[in-house]
Amino acid sequence: MSNNLPDPATNPELFDGLLLRRGAAYVVDCAIILFITLAVMLVGLLFGILTLGVGFLALPFIVPFAILGYYAATLGSPVRATVGMRMMDIVLTPARGRPLDGWLILVHPLLFWTTVWISWPLSLLFVLFTPRRQMLHDLIVGTLMLRRSPMERHWRSLGQAARTL
Repeated sequence: MSNNLPDPATNPELFDGLLLRRGAAYVVDCAIILFITLAVMLVGLLFGILTLGVGFLALPFIVPFAILGYYAATLGSPVRATVGMRMMDIVLTPARGRPLDGWLILVHPLLFWTTVWISWPLSLLFVLFTPRRQMLHDLIVGTLMLRRSPMERHWRSLGQAARTL
């Protein structure tokens, strides 16, 4: 873990209401993913009919790629947040001093959905008992969720403190 990571004891505003915000962002993102899935399924249905059923074989592969495309386009952007995360003022931050590159952006949601499918209570226990409110997949990948607006003020203050030293 990086030494520059904010601490909940010294910067509580970065973690204020984070668990509820993550939950609300999850609900918003699930609604968007449902819309993406329905749109892809509709196109797949038309394609399947036009190809006399052969196009239906592609759907189990195209739907997950469309969902991963959503995560790649949102988490991989400079904003580093899905639509739900933006609405809830949270951002995905690297915790190990390395940038969030393309592979980490794809591994993060894959591990999230895997840990939620396998054992959502265990994943929720991690978020309740880690000081920075990290879930199991956050700890594995080395990421941290923070409130965006206080985080921007925090990093600006660190930059100004570094300039004065």
